[in-house]
Amino acid sequence: MTTNIGTIDRVFRFVLGIILLAAPFVSGLDLFNSSTATIISVIVGLVMVGTSALKFCPLYRIFGIKTCKL
Repeated sequence: MTTNIGTIDRVFRFVLGIILLAAPFVSGLDLFNSSTATIISVIVGLVMVGTSALKFCPLYRIFGIKTCKL
């Protein structure tokens, strides 16, 4: 795997991932009364945090996008 996520992109993904992981449990929004919405939010949050930690996004590779400076 080659790095294809830059620093700003990594920080944005990490923050968004943490928000998506925490939202169903602390927000109190009616949207998260559904278990489907909670599961989707947690899965997307995990993917965002994971891609941020690995510095690699499979979709970026498919579309030929690189946000890192190499």
